[in-house]
Amino acid sequence: MGSSLQDQLLKIGLVDKKQVKKANVEKRIENKQQRNSKTKIVDGAILKARNERAKKADRDRELNRLQEERAKRKSIAAQIKQLIELNRQPKDDDDIPYSFFDGKKIRKIYVSKTTQDQLGAGKLAIVRLAGRYELVPTDIAEKISARDERRVIFCKKFQLDEASTKDDPYADFKVPDDLIW
Repeated sequence: MGSSLQDQLLKIGLVDKKQVKKANVEKRIENKQQRNSKTKIVDGAILKARNERAKKADRDRELNRLQEERAKRKSIAAQIKQLIELNRQPKDDDDIPYSFFDGKKIRKIYVSKTTQDQLGAGKLAIVRLAGRYELVPTDIAEKISARDERRVIFCKKFQLDEASTKDDPYADFKVPDDLIW
């Protein structure tokens, strides 16, 4: 049972006695040099293996970071979807068009008179969910904006906060809430 690898290779005939003797001499010389110099002789294969392990560890860390980031975005999207679905208000699809900006485009939804008044008063906000527009209360829109501000399309309260009224030459002229354009 206890025969070495060299003995096994000799028995099989894969190596001869000269090759075994040469390998033993090289091994002794290497060990002697290592003892005398008090430094470790590092094999190129060992260095290469260490570098490969370090690169693999870096790649794994990066992949884990990306995966965590993806899971976080997915979780936030699920939270937003749940907030919108639980708190959306009926649009009542009446004949009153309510126009608003979505990016650089003017969009229009049809609402009832009471919904139009609530939008104008800042009690309701317009948010985007899966390519369509939904109406939610302003406090829910604030929660959604904290998670992803791109989902809140129109909120009068946000617009008043963002607009600087100090330098506005038309601050004395109020725009009526029922203005239809």
